[in-house]
Amino acid sequence: MEKQAKNKMILTDRKHLVLEGVQQVGSFDEKAISLDTNLGFLQLKGEDLHITHLNLDEGNLIVEGFISSIEFLEVRSAKGKGKGVLSRLLK
Repeated sequence: MEKQAKNKMILTDRKHLVLEGVQQVGSFDEKAISLDTNLGFLQLKGEDLHITHLNLDEGNLIVEGFISSIEFLEVRSAKGKGKGVLSRLLK
């Protein structure tokens, strides 16, 4: 039986988020962070978001700020919101 990769999320007071199972950070700013985890793509939204710790070798991430939503995405990648306008125009 294949061992499942570890995935853990601890949210404290909507201000401190600890994640395990992070594979890649696609994009981030103070309002949104897109991540690729071992269970799929994850979108964090909020205000004043800051990545205070990141270790991709261990898959650990800590985010500080006000977190308003946490959503696993099925279609989009962590690198962005799909194809860019230019790539759609030049088909």
